[in-house]
Amino acid sequence: MSSVASSDSTNGATPLKVIVYSDDRTVRQQVRLALGRKIARDLPEIAVTEFATQDALFEALDHEHFDLAILDGEAVPSGGMGISHQMKDELASPPPVVLLIARPTDAWLAAWSNAEAISPYPIDPIRLPDTAAEVVRRARSGQAFPMKPEPEPAPGSASRHAPDKHDQPQEMAE
Repeated sequence: MSSVASSDSTNGATPLKVIVYSDDRTVRQQVRLALGRKIARDLPEIAVTEFATQDALFEALDHEHFDLAILDGEAVPSGGMGISHQMKDELASPPPVVLLIARPTDAWLAAWSNAEAISPYPIDPIRLPDTAAEVVRRARSGQAFPMKPEPEPAPGSASRHAPDKHDQPQEMAE
């Protein structure tokens, strides 16, 4: 576990406590660099705590409150999706989760994990902070924001499979 803390000297606000979990230190570093000191102008500075193992992460969650968790869906042996699911099932007040995913088709697993949002690999230094800020804002306002399980139409519902009158024989269309 490593921690990078900063305080917001401009308005005295308590820093947002952000978890960054990945078994890969280069991923943790990329996330930290993408987030910067603040994820949005209207939010306080952030204090990032990094975790490389599930055990260390859950130990900290048992003793501290965090405002956001950014979890690596590709981490091994414990992936961010499973950790997110476990956090949401076992903790009374889990932090909202942004999952880093490599494949758009993994969005359904992110929905299963009860994550609030996804952000794709490679880590985008504009998209990740924007997504994180939106998740924090919604969590602070008490808004629900369920993930959509599929970013694209579900298998079998593509245009060639969609039930429309063009695919039916004329006598069945009426």
